[in-house]
Amino acid sequence: MDTSHYSEHLQQAVELSKEAARHYNTNYIGSEHVLLAMLCVTDSTASRLLTEAGVDLEKYRAVFRRNLQHDSPVHGFTPRTKHIFDRAREYSLQSEEPGFITGTEHVLLAMLTVDAGLAVLILKSLGIDVAALAERTASFIKPPPEEEEEEPAVPVMPHGRRPVRPQASSPLSEELLAYGSDLTQKAREGKIDPVIGRRKEIEKVVQILSRRTKNNPVLIGEPGVGKSAVVEGLAQAIVSGEVPELLRGKTVFSLDLAGLVAGARYRGDFEERLKGVVDEIRENQNIILFIDEIHMIVGAGSSSDSNMDASNILKPMLSRGELQTVGATTLEEYRKYIEKDAALERRFTPVTVAEPSIDDTIDILRGVKDKYEAHHNVVITEEAIEAAVRLSDRYITDRFLPDKAIDLIDEAASRVRLNAYTGPEEFREAEEKLARLRSDREKALKWNDPDRVSRLDREIRTLTAAAEKKKEAWDKQRLSTHLAIGGEEVAEIVSGWTGVPVAKLTEAESEKLMHLEEELHRRIVGQDEAVTAVSKAIRRARAGLKDAGKPIGSFIFVGPTGVGKTDLSKALAESMFGDEKMLVRLDMSEYMEKSSVSKLIGAPPGYVGYDDAGGQLTER
Repeated sequence: MDTSHYSEHLQQAVELSKEAARHYNTNYIGSEHVLLAMLCVTDSTASRLLTEAGVDLEKYRAVFRRNLQHDSPVHGFTPRTKHIFDRAREYSLQSEEPGFITGTEHVLLAMLTVDAGLAVLILKSLGIDVAALAERTASFIKPPPEEEEEEPAVPVMPHGRRPVRPQASSPLSEELLAYGSDLTQKAREGKIDPVIGRRKEIEKVVQILSRRTKNNPVLIGEPGVGKSAVVEGLAQAIVSGEVPELLRGKTVFSLDLAGLVAGARYRGDFEERLKGVVDEIRENQNIILFIDEIHMIVGAGSSSDSNMDASNILKPMLSRGELQTVGATTLEEYRKYIEKDAALERRFTPVTVAEPSIDDTIDILRGVKDKYEAHHNVVITEEAIEAAVRLSDRYITDRFLPDKAIDLIDEAASRVRLNAYTGPEEFREAEEKLARLRSDREKALKWNDPDRVSRLDREIRTLTAAAEKKKEAWDKQRLSTHLAIGGEEVAEIVSGWTGVPVAKLTEAESEKLMHLEEELHRRIVGQDEAVTAVSKAIRRARAGLKDAGKPIGSFIFVGPTGVGKTDLSKALAESMFGDEKMLVRLDMSEYMEKSSVSKLIGAPPGYVGYDDAGGQLTER
């Protein structure tokens, strides 16, 4: 945690909260620890505000000790606490504090406005009016006078959120920002996720941008490998000054092509908009243009009686170096649209963005973990990160890392949070029983049976009181418990996506390989020699005793019809990948003609279907 912009009192409180966690033998540091620490820093603003509100240190400490969770999976600051400090930073950017210093009053206000944690629950149990305390704290955090004149004051209410004032306004005009966004400004405000493992690609982009002419890199890679992240990393490098002098102070502007085309009804509307954007960028000389899905410029804005599209408008400026442009597209779209236009292709320099390795993806997920923890308010364990990467790599074959692994973590955290809010099954059963009793009461009223109505009223009151008591206890436990996701939760999401049973996903690979013969023999009767040979080859390959560039194994099953050759292949696919459908079957009786090879690798150039997807072998 960066404490460089914290006030002296807040730095003391942070250190005291760590000491409190050690003293009371808890792995985690929650909002309750931070509030206790701020109370202990008696000359801080937060301590004075809390004391004025009637908070007694010893009474708070007594309730605090009773509610500690000693078996929490969290180590260090909890996701909620990190979120509180982030919100406090936002409040400090709106305050009159010189240098935007974050103080204890900002943390207290954030604590009272973020979803109630244990600290707020303790305050409520002590009889403190949390809403009044939030309003009192907000009075210490006012926007500058000139901002008050321009904009109406935004009230701060519990569970509300005030807008964030950026540290510096974007240098781009409103007209330009109407058709895109300023990535360097987002990087300055901390709204971009950290970029990990793409140093080589970012350096290559910087190198191309530093050229005198044709300084236009185009990032080529499969969907989800991190092409846009490379450009975000470039914006972060510019903000932090980690670029050559030539690129310092530049602004990365992300153009929204769909926004340019939308609403252009008449011929010339689109060209006029694009020309206006391009002319402003040329005049500024300090803007790097980023076009995601850059293949869309081919044909964008053209009509049936005109060949003037976006690519033809940009070509002259791209070749003269008047317009620094970074593009991003997939290899398939690059070949289909840009390679065919030789004049456009020569103006761009390709930069390949490959899919990261498993180890690199694990590092990427560790880097973005805090953002997802703060969003979902759950703890993402190391086990969950490794499971997301390894299971997605093995079982989700139609997508690419790190995108599919990040989506797994995101959905697993969302499911855990949802389950925490829906409550136990007994709550739903109690609601159903209450609904039945109310229905019976309505019938008793129609039948004019006062004794039955009186008895049902008593039952409804008793059941409602018991349900409310249980709900209150469950709410308190939910807010004081730190939710976490592990490998099991990730495996459940993968199982839902792929249909592979959870037990197969969570089974250790070493155990699976050790008992591979037994697994195959459950389906294949006899054929001991073939099953043993296949199992040994698979184990050797998985142990790393093979060339990394070669297949795990190549087998030829020889024998008469009906002895189990195809069935052994299906059994192997089921054992290794969880489903016999994870098999590409090629029936060679279908490939007797010369032209049949197109079924495997796609149609050759000049033939129908060349531009379409390839064959069974190349596409699967």
